[in-house]
Amino acid sequence: MGKDSGELKEYQPLLKDFKEPAQQIKVPSKSLLLAVWAAGIGGTFQCGYNTSIINAPTKAVQSFINQTWTERYNTEISTQVLTLLWSTIVSIFTLGGLVGASVGGTLAIRFGRKGTLLFNNTFALLAAFFMGLSYPSSTFELLIVGRFLTGVNAGIAICVQPMYIGEIAPRALRGAMAMGTSIFITGGILTGQVIGLNELLGKEEYWPILLSTVCIPAIMQLLTLPWFPESPRYLLIDRGDDVACKKALMWFHGPDKYHGEKEDIERERVSAGGIKPKKPWELFTDTSLRWQLLTLVVIHMSQQLNGINAIYFYADYVFTQAGIPAAKIPYATVGTGACECITALTCVSLELSINLHKIVYLRMHDTEHRNKANIITNINVLCAVGGVTNILTTELFTQTNRPAAYMIGGSINWIAFFFIGMIFPFIVNGLKQYCFLVFLVVCCLVATYIFFVVPETKNKTFLEIQSEFQSRKKLIAANGTEGPLLSTPI
Repeated sequence: MGKDSGELKEYQPLLKDFKEPAQQIKVPSKSLLLAVWAAGIGGTFQCGYNTSIINAPTKAVQSFINQTWTERYNTEISTQVLTLLWSTIVSIFTLGGLVGASVGGTLAIRFGRKGTLLFNNTFALLAAFFMGLSYPSSTFELLIVGRFLTGVNAGIAICVQPMYIGEIAPRALRGAMAMGTSIFITGGILTGQVIGLNELLGKEEYWPILLSTVCIPAIMQLLTLPWFPESPRYLLIDRGDDVACKKALMWFHGPDKYHGEKEDIERERVSAGGIKPKKPWELFTDTSLRWQLLTLVVIHMSQQLNGINAIYFYADYVFTQAGIPAAKIPYATVGTGACECITALTCVSLELSINLHKIVYLRMHDTEHRNKANIITNINVLCAVGGVTNILTTELFTQTNRPAAYMIGGSINWIAFFFIGMIFPFIVNGLKQYCFLVFLVVCCLVATYIFFVVPETKNKTFLEIQSEFQSRKKLIAANGTEGPLLSTPI
């Protein structure tokens, strides 16, 4: 306690000097927070919800398929065919996600970020209708159609929602707003696990209602999101509507605080110089985007290859092997969802704590403390990477490249999602209790890449971030050698 008090006394003069800038630290407006909620509830929350909701009715749906098959063909379905149909119902979600991610960027250009999110609810409502209709119509094929549509909905949401949030958030708050994406998806997973308990809708006779509840987040978004403006960046840079852009900025940031954001958008519009939004394949042919694309691939693959979705896919198997009684497994699964949700919430507090220490070190003008500040910068990136994967795509690319980048990142995400679901059983059979060491290796490699390559993006405009990558390219061209892209001192 004495040591801590001494450190505080040592920093008091520095913190006192920093009072004036501290008063300028931005706090998200009520309108901005509500907009993030409205975008998230029908966006990544819906995605997380659909990821976990399918686990609870496994036996009930398999029983329904068997009963329907017997009524149609007067014979019981074979175990192999039943397993194939159930696997199709579960895994078709990832195929739908890949389709959604492939078209999400195009839709965001044509209909706008907000417009695409609203249109995307059509897929969720249709999915709820088909899955709810499957039981009374004795048509299990409708479950496959419904799950595919929920996948399309999730693919578009993961592509467009972070884009919308990243473009409406002021640069000083992009990181904090980014955590909303992670919090909503983990919150959706946890909600799906809780709703699927026997005490709620997890009983066998309730499964059609359980699967139809995907309409609830969609309806909530349709009732709330229309009250909020479109992305100001989209309005000015893509549509050229200066008046609508100004109104949107005033709505999100207030009539006295929007000018700085307006200037950033104006500079980006001038930089774009009338260039049309690029297609995904055009990004691969642009050598100036090489490092951004490589980073995009790495972070999106790592989001799926870190092992967390393997736990959700095979929770029953993992917990059974751990000796947990079958009746208690649903509650253990809820525990994993709660841990991930708490972790996402903790990242916000951790980032704030790290940034406070960084501020103190940056106030010290000697080299030693500035080096500490740069180390803290990289720790900040590493700790928050799980929550800011999607928002980082917004920050690494400018307006004309961003939709295509989200299409590429989303497609990689869903392919890796499908891949891990396919190979994990073989990893378990081969490595037994050491199966998760594979994911540990992947996490260590990705952490190393982020530490040495990814620059700090906090409090920087999109053009400044792009400039850092361009500076790295020029440095490599001048020296003829590769080198790490370390964060520049502030």
